[in-house]
Amino acid sequence: MVIDSTSSAAPSPEGLAEDFLDRTNLTRDEAFARSAMVTTSEYDVHLDLSTALDPRASRYRSTTTLRFSCTRPGSWTFLDFINDGVESVVLNGRALEPAQVAGTARILLEDLAVENEVTVTGDALYSTSGEGLHRFVDPSDGQTYLYTQYEPADARRVFATFEQPDLKARFAFHLTGPADWVLASNQPPTARRDAGTDEAGRALVTVDFARTPPMSTYITTLLAGPYARWQDRWGGHPDSGAPEVPLALYCRASLAGSLDAERIFATTKAGLDYFHDLFGTPYLWGKYDQAFVPEYNLGAMENPGLVTFTEHHVFTSTATQAQYESRATTVMHEMAHMWFGDLVTMRWWDDLWLKESFADFMGTLAVAEATEFTAAWTTFANRRKGWAYLQDQYPTTHPIVADIPDLEAARQNFDGITYAKGASVLKQLVAFVGRDAFMAASRAYFARHAWANASLDDFLGALSEASGRDLRAWSGDWLRTSGVPELWVEEGGLRQAGTDPVSGAEALRPHVLKIGVFSPDDVGRLARTWGADVEVGAAGAGAWTPVAMPVAAPEAGEAPCLVLPNDEDLTYAKIRLDEPSLQAVLRYPMADALASATVWAALWNMTRDGLLPAGQFVEAVCRLAGALSEAGLYGSVLEQARTAVDRYAPASERSALRSRLGEVLVDALNTRGAGDDQQRSAARTFTRLARGAGDGALPDGAAGFLPVLRTLAGTGPDAAPDQERLAPGLEVDAEIHWLAWQALSALGHATQDELDTALAWDVSAMNTVWHRMASAARPEPAVRHAAWEAVISGVTPDGRTLSNDHLSATAAGFTASRPDLAEPYEDRFWTALEAVWSNRSNGLASRTLHGLFPSRQDAIPGTVEGQRNHPVAVAAQTWLDGHPEAPRALRRIILEETDDLLRSLRAQAANRT
Repeated sequence: MVIDSTSSAAPSPEGLAEDFLDRTNLTRDEAFARSAMVTTSEYDVHLDLSTALDPRASRYRSTTTLRFSCTRPGSWTFLDFINDGVESVVLNGRALEPAQVAGTARILLEDLAVENEVTVTGDALYSTSGEGLHRFVDPSDGQTYLYTQYEPADARRVFATFEQPDLKARFAFHLTGPADWVLASNQPPTARRDAGTDEAGRALVTVDFARTPPMSTYITTLLAGPYARWQDRWGGHPDSGAPEVPLALYCRASLAGSLDAERIFATTKAGLDYFHDLFGTPYLWGKYDQAFVPEYNLGAMENPGLVTFTEHHVFTSTATQAQYESRATTVMHEMAHMWFGDLVTMRWWDDLWLKESFADFMGTLAVAEATEFTAAWTTFANRRKGWAYLQDQYPTTHPIVADIPDLEAARQNFDGITYAKGASVLKQLVAFVGRDAFMAASRAYFARHAWANASLDDFLGALSEASGRDLRAWSGDWLRTSGVPELWVEEGGLRQAGTDPVSGAEALRPHVLKIGVFSPDDVGRLARTWGADVEVGAAGAGAWTPVAMPVAAPEAGEAPCLVLPNDEDLTYAKIRLDEPSLQAVLRYPMADALASATVWAALWNMTRDGLLPAGQFVEAVCRLAGALSEAGLYGSVLEQARTAVDRYAPASERSALRSRLGEVLVDALNTRGAGDDQQRSAARTFTRLARGAGDGALPDGAAGFLPVLRTLAGTGPDAAPDQERLAPGLEVDAEIHWLAWQALSALGHATQDELDTALAWDVSAMNTVWHRMASAARPEPAVRHAAWEAVISGVTPDGRTLSNDHLSATAAGFTASRPDLAEPYEDRFWTALEAVWSNRSNGLASRTLHGLFPSRQDAIPGTVEGQRNHPVAVAAQTWLDGHPEAPRALRRIILEETDDLLRSLRAQAANRT
């Protein structure tokens, strides 16, 4: 539907497409047309969850009253409601016939008045996909838990809405559920009323919640279940108008003993202090609750007043400092959203970066400056930016300010560009305009647009005022082009190259950065001996900028020096190392942690690009990783080495490289500090490395993995008799235990009885997921067939629906080893694509297709470019050519998976000996 808002004639619903009321893919044009004539004021929503404890019940009653105004009386619009039946629709006191106005996704509202009230009563479905109202039964104690997840547009799976971010309103929620449950929402409860009993005689209550400030539908939230709860308070800043804030934490009762509430509350309070001082605008949402929930599709979600997190942040196994840092970063990321995204919201998903890029940047900044994790930018440089570099080299890359024509495109753009590249570019923007100007602009932006919606131009306008710089050219260069810039030292200066892969045009960006020179110090580390600030491209310098550096080619026998563009990681670019610099970093460890992260990122990019043989990267990790002081960087580099073995090394070299890396990891198990983070990271990587060795006959050297795996799994005749001799001080907790079982299963050395016995020892939500993956990984044709059928159908052989996490675990087991067992299903994959996409939610379909994409990845004889003739690449291109009208989001999955495959094949072919 496209309504011409300039026309004086009232739009008519006549001539709507036959499937209009069943369409779930809202377009930008439809959304803008609706907001041009509609202004929402308030919602009143009642959900009756009295059926939640009945495993036979698939639905619940949802009643919504919505009040809104219309600038064009007599016209029409529609509500969004993905439902399982609409019982009644009452518009302005007039009962509409549901059969005439309600489809499975939309409800037609005709003959609108200036002021309108509509009440919709219908049934919504409990979710097992993590979209809408997710229902989870804890396998450890049988308790039932519910929570909501809406972004970008799944509130309509729970209640009738205008599902778009620019139609903000105030919400009053009411929840009916078991009397002994926690019932929570964005705002605190105002009343608790008896609601009778359910069919089993259990007492029910209805809880009414205070009305929210103006907010978008996608950040409303509800929580219901026997959650454990902790409470605290943040003292506020009374002198500047920031009131006290009640704090609460929630998690499943069976996890209560593992939740470190004091530590999480401390991070929360540090964040509220930090952002209050930084932004100059108080936290205005009342309470600040944080809930850790099961089977969560995201890391977390910024629902104001009740933030939801994956319960992977409740550490049931021994956590490393890197994991604590990651959780702190997630807490700060979501807290930054209370301003960037919640207080001021983008109008449409084109400007998704206005909240996610800013939260990613501000979250890392807060962790580095307000917590114990002062090296957070080191983790960002290697891990987070690695995600951005990967995403930005896909054929599906897009500008940070993306073109989002519909909701399917919006779902796909929660990616490494919107988050990590956007945050990296904001870090560069802060260097470009200065921190003081950037923060002054943020404060002005909040003051001007609080409780409303804004756009890119609104923020850049505030920043131009604060900095005195015209940012139109900067915005065009950085935010509206795609691709990764490349920087390297050449001919006494710094050279830049870049191509926008979308347009094919040259794309040069302005950079404010530092160049560092590093030489070996007295203890054999590369230490900074010189540095300079450099501005590239800002004055028309183009692709080359002269820099007077005190570096000459090393004499024979002289130790090489490193010249590092982008020292301190201020800009977003791939770094090419000249030959002396490359030899230096392959020979010596780095003294500075952030410079080390930048160097390892450069080496990893070179490996993925086929410029550095995978064997050389693995050897560098074997020689130098032990000198890494940052546990997060250490763990990341180990995992990159494992991936280099599995994906980028020629098949003829993998066995030797796997054995070499395995020996180094076992040595780390034996020699690292007892129970320290590096030892634990080595154990995790070892088990994943061993899993990749799986084929029926075990390649030479892979059999050596078995004793260690059996020790970590705690079983087997050739397990080491004394774990202290293998990994002194290492706590073999549930995570390492199951990683070992998964590897043993993939290698054909675990029976189903053994796996079932291991699960029976400790039945928990996470252990059941790990068990399902291990069970599907057993290299037997019948097992893999059952796994395939379960993922494709979404149902296990005994008739149980696979939830989101269990579906992914089954798919991971199917592709865990023995590509020959998966090969017979390749043709079926291509024929199943459209049915999977059309019959499942976007989230479950994406998990299915990513999980089952054909796993054969050995390079074929021939040139690098000749790898396009690989059978899987040919099949993918044939499908794409034959389905040009397939949904854009579906094509994107196939394009990206194919690009991953081709990158792996090209690297193998480039370095084949």
